This record gives sequence, structure tokens and C-alpha cells, in this order.
Amino acid sequence: MNEVVLDGLTLSLEDVERVASDLSVRVRLSDEAAERMAASRKFIVELVDTGEPVYGVTTGFGRLADVAIAPDERGDLQRNLVRSHASGVGLPMDRASVRALMMLRANALARGNSGCRVLVVELLLELLNTGIHPRVPEFGSVGASGDLAPLAHVALGLLGEGLGEYSGEEHSVGTVMEAEGITPLTLESKEGLALINGTQATTGIGVLALTAAERAVEVAEVAGAMSLEALLGTPEPFRKEIHEARPHRGQGISASRLRTLLADSDIRKSHQENDPRVQDAYSLRCMPQVHGAARQALGYVRGVLEVEANSATDNPLVFPSAKVVVSGGNFHAQIVAQALDLLTIAVADLAVISERRIERLLNPDLSVGLPAFLAKRPGVESGFMIAQVTAVDLLGELRILAHPASVDSVTTSANQEDHVSMGLGAARKARRAVGLLEQVLATELMCAAQGIEYRRPLTGGRGVEIAHKRVRTVVSELEHDRPLGPDLDALTDLVRSGNLARIALEIDR
Repeated sequence: MNEVVLDGLTLSLEDVERVASDLSVRVRLSDEAAERMAASRKFIVELVDTGEPVYGVTTGFGRLADVAIAPDERGDLQRNLVRSHASGVGLPMDRASVRALMMLRANALARGNSGCRVLVVELLLELLNTGIHPRVPEFGSVGASGDLAPLAHVALGLLGEGLGEYSGEEHSVGTVMEAEGITPLTLESKEGLALINGTQATTGIGVLALTAAERAVEVAEVAGAMSLEALLGTPEPFRKEIHEARPHRGQGISASRLRTLLADSDIRKSHQENDPRVQDAYSLRCMPQVHGAARQALGYVRGVLEVEANSATDNPLVFPSAKVVVSGGNFHAQIVAQALDLLTIAVADLAVISERRIERLLNPDLSVGLPAFLAKRPGVESGFMIAQVTAVDLLGELRILAHPASVDSVTTSANQEDHVSMGLGAARKARRAVGLLEQVLATELMCAAQGIEYRRPLTGGRGVEIAHKRVRTVVSELEHDRPLGPDLDALTDLVRSGNLARIALEIDR
């Protein structure tokens, strides 16, 4: 079914990615969530009518929390909050990131702890379903009190203000809303604060980074298996007994994937009996231990993001059953920032081991009979020499990105916000890091496929041969030197598509 129903409690990361990447998927609010929201709103209205001070509703914000706001100025308070906080800078976030954060913000409000009207979420989803995406600059959040600036740019769009993307072009959001017959929002008490206070920009970009990284680690197994075959390596280190003796879950999964990909290899049989080498280099032998470590890191990140995607992260929170509105710190993105820093570290190390395999494929001192740089005429031709240089450049950038953002707290808001997570920075780094890993893996796939050509007519394992055929659908064998940039771009697209990531699972079925 091409529809996602938000209830604030059960949103999957796969649905976040699906809505982010596919404009045809419709999103709606569940009836149960609407009822919770209505109860929360009713309680806020009753509380405001009593005259009791409520942070951000009848008072100012941050350092100005002790300033009382007159009833006739409370609408201005919410509107001014959105306008003043829409202060991000830099290039606009891509469409998928904006859609992810819009969906996640709607889901957070759907929990019914934010005190806003059902209309607010319905309008947010109407923009999402219509394909109107407010322009959200990529810089402007320190991850506490949440992603204020990015979310404020989205809220500004709900007011019919600011710029946005629609049908691939930038327009005035108000103009597009008018053309689509959508009435802009007039904010009431608490609603501006509810819209901008939360971790959804960090989480949304993080979800997209994670799901791409999960595909990439599967491709790392495929590329590694292809490299092993091209280098006449042995699959013995992937035996089940070894990994049962050290039963880390990720390690066991990686070893299982490699066994599946390498099964029934004629290349292996050709050197099994007369190979004088005792063991392979670590970049081949230790693939389960290194790839598996990344798998477990990504598993931890997934657990954090699954909770965060279904959490109320604004402030204050409304609990109608307890008859309280309480200020807290759920907007603080430290746990998400740390998880995304870990993701970047794991991704960087996958690129490190992939680049080492590329080096072994191209270095005639290490490649067991393969020509230098896999060129047909080494010396006259350079083959893949500069492809490895490119991979090293990518790796250098990845190592810089692997520095954690989550330890770089800088005090903001007149020392009221004296510890911040830098979550959005961690998310930006994670998303970029995954893209760089995909390019390194594309380089390994290109080199490994060429290496296998030199082992013909022998065939590799079942999964290796499937992968080789899929690589060859987008990149041909290197017969003579040619510009490799287009080949690497095509293979990067193949890595991102998930087409290679599914091979081991397809065989196991």
C-alpha cells in the first residue's frame, strides 16, 4: 500500500526513507493520534485560561522565560518565534532530507505531548503530500534546544512565508500554497514552539545516512568477495567454526555473507591444493571481523534512531492525564549525535579496508600474478593507477569527518543552553561519509571485476559471478586506458541502488 499512517509510536525507518525519496507515497494521521492531540490541546487551552505561567506559552523563551506575555500578544509570540529562528545559512538541504524532517516532526507531534491542534499536523502532511518543501538551509542548529533553525524554516513555510521547492523549482511557498488551494497556518499558543523544538533535522538526515550505510556494508561484502577471488585468496577464515568461537553477531553475519558469495568457486578450486601461502593479508582474512564491527555499530545506531523517530522531543511537554505541563530536555540530541558520530567512524573504517584491497589488486608485488594496475599493457597504459589515488583522497576526507562532532559543545543562548550536542553537524558528516564510502566501494568493484577477467575462463563463487555480471551491465572491461570518472559514477549509482546489496540474500532464498 502506497500510504504511511502516522501514530507517533510505530514509524519505521524504512517508511521514513520511502516517504523521503518517493513523492507518490501519501502520509496521513491516524485517528488515535488525532484524539490524543485533541486532548493535549484541550488541556493547554484550559491551563492558559487559568492564567498559570507556562513556558513558551504565556512566557518568553530561553533567557526570557521570566517575561510574562499578555493574552493579546501570544499569537505574535509564536509567529515571532518562528520568524526569528528561521536564521539558517548555507545551501538548502536536499529534498529527501527536508521530507524526512517534515515527516518526523509530524510524527513527533502525533504523540499528543505537544499541545498543538490537529490542524497543524494535517497542514504539515498536506505540504508533504502536495510536494511543497520549504527551503531549509543546511547550517543553523547545535542540536539543543533541538534543531531550532531548520525546523523554523519548515514552520515558516506553514505560515505561507519563505521560499520552497515545488516540482523541481524554487518558488514562494505562499504562492504555491495559494495555487494549490492550501490555507496558511495562523499560529495559536504553544504551536510555534511545538513546531521548532525537536531533533528531527538531525534524526531525519541520520535515518537517510543509516539506511544507505546498511546497504553499503552489504556491498562491502560483495566487493570484498570479488577482490578475494581476483587475488586467489582463501575462504577458510570464514568457516562457521571460527566465528562461533567468537560469537559477535555482526562478525557472524559477515562471515555467513562471504561464505554464500564465494560458494562453488572454480577459481578457489584451481589453487586450493598447490598454494604455498599459509594465510592471506588482514584486508582479506579479517573481513568478517572488520565488516562485522561496522554492522554492530550500525545496529546500535538503528536502535537509537528507531526510538528517536517515535519520541516527543519538544519542550515543554504536555501530559493531560497527569494534568501537568513540564519543562525538560528531550530536545537534546546528544544520544543521536553520538550514534551518528559512531556511524561515521564505522563507515570510515569500511573505506579503509576497502582501499587496502584496492591496493593489493593494483600492486604487482601483492596481486598474485595480476598485471601492474590491472592494465593490459603496463607502462604504456596506466590502467587503474589513479583510481586508487582517488580512493585515497576520499579516504582522507573520511578520516577528517570521523572526528566526533558530539564532543564539540559550545555554550549558546546567554549561557542558558550551556551544553549542546552539535547533532546536526554529526548528521551532515554521517550523510557525507556514507556517500564517500559508496565511491570507495565503487572503485573496489571496478578493480575487482577487472581482476576477475584475468582469472578467466575460471569462474568465481555464485554470488561473485552474479555481482560481476551486474557490474558489467554498467561498466565494461578495461581494454585500453580511458577516463574512469564516468565508470566510477555509474558504479556509485549501482552501489546506492541496493542492487548489489541484495545478492547474498537472494541466493539464500
